Amino acid sequence: MYSAICENLAAVGLCERTRVVMEKPIGYDLESSKVVNDAVARFFPEDRVYRIDHYLGKETVQNLIALRFANSLFETQWNQNYISHVEITVAEKVGIEGRWGYFDQAGQLRDMVQNHLLQLLCLTAMDPPADLSADSIRDEKVKVLKALEPITPDQFASRVVLGQYTSGYSDGKPVPGYLEEPNSNTESRTETFVAIRADIRNWRWSGVPFYLRTGKRMPQKLSQIVIHFKEPPHYIFAPEQRSLISNRLIIRIQPDEGISLQVMSKDQGLRKGMQLRSGPLQLNFSETFKHLRTPDAYERLLLEVMQGNQSLFVRKDEIEAAWKWCDQLLAGWSKMGDSPKSYAAGSWGPLTSIALIARDGRSWYGDV
Repeated sequence: MYSAICENLAAVGLCERTRVVMEKPIGYDLESSKVVNDAVARFFPEDRVYRIDHYLGKETVQNLIALRFANSLFETQWNQNYISHVEITVAEKVGIEGRWGYFDQAGQLRDMVQNHLLQLLCLTAMDPPADLSADSIRDEKVKVLKALEPITPDQFASRVVLGQYTSGYSDGKPVPGYLEEPNSNTESRTETFVAIRADIRNWRWSGVPFYLRTGKRMPQKLSQIVIHFKEPPHYIFAPEQRSLISNRLIIRIQPDEGISLQVMSKDQGLRKGMQLRSGPLQLNFSETFKHLRTPDAYERLLLEVMQGNQSLFVRKDEIEAAWKWCDQLLAGWSKMGDSPKSYAAGSWGPLTSIALIARDGRSWYGDV
């Protein structure tokens, strides 16, 4: 398809100074993504190719750059010395919404992990770019993708959970399971949920696990990044309060875009001793910037195309590095020959996804 479109654009003389915008899926795996990229490159140089990931157009996602690199409060502690672990969740409340033909061929790993989740991981984990130019930012993101530790087929069962929703409830109304959707293949092994423990092999993140998860038919539409900071090196408060001692930075992408820093303070009142309480320092974008209209992600991205700014778009080597990492996950899943774990629509995924993080002595933030 991409090749035919580019050939026809060239045939009518529209390639010379044209910028081309590409939406996912860009390939089905590493090999097919190279075929697509090579076909487009025959007619358009890389500086005129704009591969959209609409998450990069969201206000809070762009704010990751400002939050990290404009505030020494965070950047000096944004490493394995101070951070215990990181969670990235992209939860969808909807099911497949009549997209069975596409989704059953793709699955949640190809549909969401290869692009949205890995882009959020890159912006969270990247080193400071030399400047804000498109290539400086994208160079650092590629380094993160290349530093991701491969998950071998033998490690797959302990590092990855794939699930498929069954019938359940959404907003109090019954909804069908994935295999009960219209036109479904009742023997499909396609995953609608993915949870992964990812590790980055570099100095900044050595020993800091990144827990990623995404799924359909979850309790709410939610995209957030949670940075869990380590406890203070010497604990001086009451032993029963020790579980409270953990600062968290919650970066909320949707809904209610904003940033919340959970800090510890003394509880109010006359109770004996130093009683601690966790409380938030919050920046809610809709309230703080209520006099300004927040642009839609695609609105911003299309404006950036017209202005020739590629910093919010995905480069060829980014796409291929992301596919390379995802391909070994797909290979591990194929080798297992297992079926995805069941979870009821309206829940936070299979119980094994809770076990994935619990075996490290942790839990998913905010699950109820």
